[in-house]
Amino acid sequence: MCDHFGMNGFDADVLVVGGGPAGSAAATMLARKGWRVRLYERDRFPREHVGESLLPASMPVLAELGVLPAVEAAGFLPKYGATMVWGRDPDPWSWSFRESSPRYPHAFQVVRSQFDEILLRNAAAHGADVREGSRVLEADAGPSGATVLVEDAEGRRHTARARFVVDASGQAGLIGRARGLREADPFFRNLAVYGYYSGGSRLPEPDTNNILIESVEDGWLWAIPLHTGLVSTGVVVDSALGRERINELGPDAFFRERVASGPHTSALLAGATLTGSPTIVRDWSYSSSELAGEGFVLAGDAACFVDPLFSSGVHLALSSGVLAAAYVTSALKDPELGRAAAAVYAQQYRQQYEHFRELARLFYDSNRTVDSYFWEARRLTGAADSTSARLAFVRAVAGQPPAGYERAVLAHGETARSFTEAVSAVERLRDERAAAFDERFGDGLPRLLSAVPALVPEARLERQPIPGEGEFVWGHLVVTPERTEGAPVSDLIALVVAQIDGRRTVGDLFDRLAARLPAETLDQVRPAVVQALRLLHVEGVIERFEEGAHP
Repeated sequence: MCDHFGMNGFDADVLVVGGGPAGSAAATMLARKGWRVRLYERDRFPREHVGESLLPASMPVLAELGVLPAVEAAGFLPKYGATMVWGRDPDPWSWSFRESSPRYPHAFQVVRSQFDEILLRNAAAHGADVREGSRVLEADAGPSGATVLVEDAEGRRHTARARFVVDASGQAGLIGRARGLREADPFFRNLAVYGYYSGGSRLPEPDTNNILIESVEDGWLWAIPLHTGLVSTGVVVDSALGRERINELGPDAFFRERVASGPHTSALLAGATLTGSPTIVRDWSYSSSELAGEGFVLAGDAACFVDPLFSSGVHLALSSGVLAAAYVTSALKDPELGRAAAAVYAQQYRQQYEHFRELARLFYDSNRTVDSYFWEARRLTGAADSTSARLAFVRAVAGQPPAGYERAVLAHGETARSFTEAVSAVERLRDERAAAFDERFGDGLPRLLSAVPALVPEARLERQPIPGEGEFVWGHLVVTPERTEGAPVSDLIALVVAQIDGRRTVGDLFDRLAARLPAETLDQVRPAVVQALRLLHVEGVIERFEEGAHP
């Protein structure tokens, strides 16, 4: 695969800008595929970084990268859930990952300098050429390849060329800023100030390792316990008012004032010492109008950044890094597949981003018991909100197993009645469909064989790239009006869906499958097809089963 080194003046197949979680993940997966990868990182690791609280959704990604054993052995505190002071309950309340993630019932509260170094060294161990102390000043790409302008620690500059560039440069967003792709999110408009306290106390058992999130009059606070004895502490406020107040007081006094405004957070930090000057983060929530194109792909914070209310940053970085590597491999191996995969990469990344954005947006809206400018400006109204409550539920709650905690946290807020009613309506409809299917066909296959399935109007199969083993492959999606992004299905299920025309019985479908599959294979897949028909009905792809007759 790598026999083109040195041709056309390329220094590598792929250049990766940035050695954070997104860049390290992309470099690892690309090097594993046999590509020659060069990664440029501005700093020398270990280096400090905020964003210490992980999600269980990241655990299988870390396993795929081959670093989960090292992360588990690093001594990080296991994170079993979160404790919040939010919504109608003035007292702290907690939720647990085990309720929705039995395979990965905990994540970790990591020290990012240690965690990120594990990821970066893993990329090098897989064969990536990791160059620390190398600051990329410019990056661009086009039909003839990608170029980056690099400055080393001594100030010397040189240009490197490759067939592709992965921009994982974080909030610097080299390609996105240069091309004017970055679009600020008008809803959040927040600013964060964070620092680290030494000492203090922890939450009582069983929540002692939880992150504490506390809403206050002018925003919210976080406190994350770390195995080093430090507590990562941050305040989130309105961007304009925060800048004004920081200019009046200075960052240190402003930070202390805001931390003191949270009775539960300040109680945990009683007697603790702030270890250094707090840091201000001004560029908050944004996305990019283009995430992948000719010779480039944006990953992690270089592509999108969403409000950190649900600790989604590292997960989005890791998952986008893996997905970006799959896109690059596909584009390098098969340009036609790569062009199609670019749109799918963007769609899948935005789907994850929108999930966390929608959840944060709804959760801000649910904090109706706090009366201030900050909260009034972040409440949704039917007139101003262009997203229907039903679609908001589908986006934020339905079919999102990687997160899985949404209902637990939204239940503690004063959510809008339209949203609550939409949640109940969608879930009631699914329950009714499942019960109706089981009552009608639960006594065996014969009755199902004579039924005629009919798809919902506008439901269709689309041939699109889907993620495979480290690269995209051609596959099928089922698209419906409620799931315009589509849901991937196996070739077998795609074959079944393709036969559903509102006239053929299920028995007819099995006859057609019998003509394509060996008899022993058909016997093996028959139960899976029956379960798939049930699921397609519950999820609203199959609208109904009419009476029919199968010879």
